[in-house]
Amino acid sequence: MAGLYGDGSSCHAGYPLAVSVKATYQSREPEDKALRLHGSIARDLGIAIMTGVYKPGEILRSEVSFSEEHNVSRTAYREAVRILAAKGLVESRPKAGTRITDPARWNILDPDVLAWTFRGEPSAAFIRDLFELRMIIEPAAAELAARRRTGEVLAQMGHALEEMAKHGLATQEGQRADQMFHTVLLKATRNASLMSLASSIEAAVRWTTIYKQRKRKLPRDPLPDHRALYNAIADGDGARARQAMTTLIELALADIEHASEPEEG
Repeated sequence: MAGLYGDGSSCHAGYPLAVSVKATYQSREPEDKALRLHGSIARDLGIAIMTGVYKPGEILRSEVSFSEEHNVSRTAYREAVRILAAKGLVESRPKAGTRITDPARWNILDPDVLAWTFRGEPSAAFIRDLFELRMIIEPAAAELAARRRTGEVLAQMGHALEEMAKHGLATQEGQRADQMFHTVLLKATRNASLMSLASSIEAAVRWTTIYKQRKRKLPRDPLPDHRALYNAIADGDGARARQAMTTLIELALADIEHASEPEEG
């Protein structure tokens, strides 16, 4: 079966976009039904790019070829390509087609791009870089939050802790509460630039948590680390809050490294 490339090279077996349109776009899992058609196409192409199915420099099939093979409108495919271009993953030029860009141009902190990356097996370097970024941003944000927190944000963080304790991080409810905890912490800084990073930090927390849970059930409960951070912020102790966040991130990275190790026996 023909691939998606403009040069006519073969497709990658097993990838959703290489199968029939009925299997690909008309029989989605429940989680996919909320996506409009162009979003679904963008998601599948995005996953293929971020998981290495399509390589930088390769050219996607033309909108005419794609739409004919998959029985979708050219408009839907064109809109999907625009989504990917806005995230830096592709560029389209007249007569040259749509080419996968250099990874240096990819907006890897975009929540969708992070989600697409973790649909595969992200490299150790990618995980390391993500946690290094968190280590640069979040401890300083925690210190600032301790100085500027309000009763409202403390109540929201406290509620998130309660939900994490109630559901556990192995559940979607617990994971959402964990994401909210980190989002509200950035809100507590009352710094517009930091708050603009909330969706990226939230996505990083979400997908790294899902990733390590997917790899192996972990024996360590991270809730006490979150409580220690909350108490430092509630007490207005910036230095303690910075250290608590540093410890939380270090332990989260250690969890992932542990989860990636081969199981004994």
